[in-house]
Amino acid sequence: MISVTPDFLTIGRAAMLLAMSRTSEEETEIKKLLHLCGMKYCVTEVKGVDQDFKNKFTRNLLGAALSNGIIEKEPPSMHALLHASLEARRNLFPDEPVITSSAMKVSIVRNEEWICVALFGDCGMHPITCHDRAGLGMSHL
Repeated sequence: MISVTPDFLTIGRAAMLLAMSRTSEEETEIKKLLHLCGMKYCVTEVKGVDQDFKNKFTRNLLGAALSNGIIEKEPPSMHALLHASLEARRNLFPDEPVITSSAMKVSIVRNEEWICVALFGDCGMHPITCHDRAGLGMSHL
């Protein structure tokens, strides 16, 4: 087993670990570690097809970040979050030639200088063909 210490846990790794947690118990353990490292964090889920997914993604992301105190309702922090989320989504869907069905767990993690968005879940042209996909994006606050 890997020993996870604060110096090992970069903000990107923290966000991806949280997004990839499979159970509420795993999520709770990761959140405890992030708290010890002084990071703020939250998790949400987004499911949908194509444009519906994109609309839900932005709405859920902003709602989760604001309601959990990850960002303030002011342009600089909202701008940074949206840029990080756009980068994560572009890494997840680098080329979108067809309609895709997606079910993603989304984590938002921040420290004093950076905010990070990680996505992990299933994606495919049809629910039967879905497979694991991941995306990560960061922005300076």
